[in-house]
Amino acid sequence: MSTSAEFTGVKRGHLPGDLAMWFFILAELSVFAILILAFAVTQALKPQMFSDSRLLLDTSTGLAMTLSLLTGGLFAALAQEQVRRSRPRRGAVYLLAALLAASVYVLLKLTEYHHLLDLGLGMEHNTFFTLYWILTGFHFLHVLLGMVILGWLAERCRRGLYNADNRSGFESGVLYWHMVDLIWVVLFPLVYVLS
Repeated sequence: MSTSAEFTGVKRGHLPGDLAMWFFILAELSVFAILILAFAVTQALKPQMFSDSRLLLDTSTGLAMTLSLLTGGLFAALAQEQVRRSRPRRGAVYLLAALLAASVYVLLKLTEYHHLLDLGLGMEHNTFFTLYWILTGFHFLHVLLGMVILGWLAERCRRGLYNADNRSGFESGVLYWHMVDLIWVVLFPLVYVLS
């Protein structure tokens, strides 16, 4: 009888991707943790400013960005499953869908940035917006890099360069994308919702 792990080609006790990528992700998460801690501590020190400033953000836009990134993460996971089954060309299709979902995030975030700048809510406006721009801008750069990685993986899948026995590099790229998702899942409530 085959187990779920055998069916998907995953070995028990095996971390997907390369160890170097895990160290890189840990380093990136550490930087984000410091920024998130700075945001939380400053909010505790200036609760009224943060509450008032948060009202100037559109929570529905933040939710739409969250859904677009999570949808991209779902498609990246589906692509990974196709590669584990040695169907890389199907994986390429899922990666293109992930890129499309990520593009929605980019469009929404750029629209939000433009709107905030039009209102005069740049980095210098107050402490909330200084931290908002640092946190979300740093994350935005990670999304853009993640999209480049997904595009590169899609092209390699299209050429059939990944399969069940050769997927470590592919898994590393998908891991990076999931890190981007995870960070936004923390940033969205922290920046847009919690007071």
